[in-house]
Amino acid sequence: MLRIILSGCGGKMGRAVGACVDADEDCEIIAGVDKADNFLFRFPVFSKFSDVKAKGDVIIDFSHPSVLNDLLDFARQTGMPIVLATTGFDEEQTKLIYAASREIPIFFSFNMSLGVNLLIHLAKKATELLGDTFDIEIVEKHHNQKLDAPSGTAIMLANAINETLGNNMKFEYDRHSKRQKRSKNEIGIHSVRGGTIVGEHDVIFAGHDEVVTLSHSAASKEVFAAGALKAAKFMKGKPAGLYCMDDMIEL
Repeated sequence: MLRIILSGCGGKMGRAVGACVDADEDCEIIAGVDKADNFLFRFPVFSKFSDVKAKGDVIIDFSHPSVLNDLLDFARQTGMPIVLATTGFDEEQTKLIYAASREIPIFFSFNMSLGVNLLIHLAKKATELLGDTFDIEIVEKHHNQKLDAPSGTAIMLANAINETLGNNMKFEYDRHSKRQKRSKNEIGIHSVRGGTIVGEHDVIFAGHDEVVTLSHSAASKEVFAAGALKAAKFMKGKPAGLYCMDDMIEL
């Protein structure tokens, strides 16, 4: 039985993870962490990690960047692996995550969907074939309640493409303020926020007289919750280190 502590249990993604766990007889949530206290769960919920006395097999985190320090401290004290699925970390927080992975096992991904991981691999392959002669643009669409922009997944895609091109590209987020032609070494990243869009990502390769578009669309939050639970099972008993989707699946 995989024993899980769920951070952000009261949020939309936390509830989606809870539903996935309820449907899996090999997993259980033994405690939750959430700042709000008006939730009714079958497991105890605490407002901060320092109040949690239980020790499980893994922590799944779908909360907020502000929780990171307490989460890492708790994981260091207990030795528990973390599946870190929260987005919106700044550069300093990302450095903290990398540093902590030298002491504890951390699974870190901006997107827990297996389909998105496939999209990243396809984008890298397309970049190998087309990158020198095609312009590359990324368009991401999410619901109107999402706080961060661009999405972590869009950044993942851009980073993967940039690495394929020798890290010689720059990211362009604000082309509207410029009166000049598109430079050769840029990747445009564009964000759309509206309605209840769960998550859509397009990678556009625009060449001379032809356009190739790679797309992924999530119809529900369940795909991310299922991916996080799969990652949690993968992380049980892992040694310290930084893990990602590439470590969990083979393409």
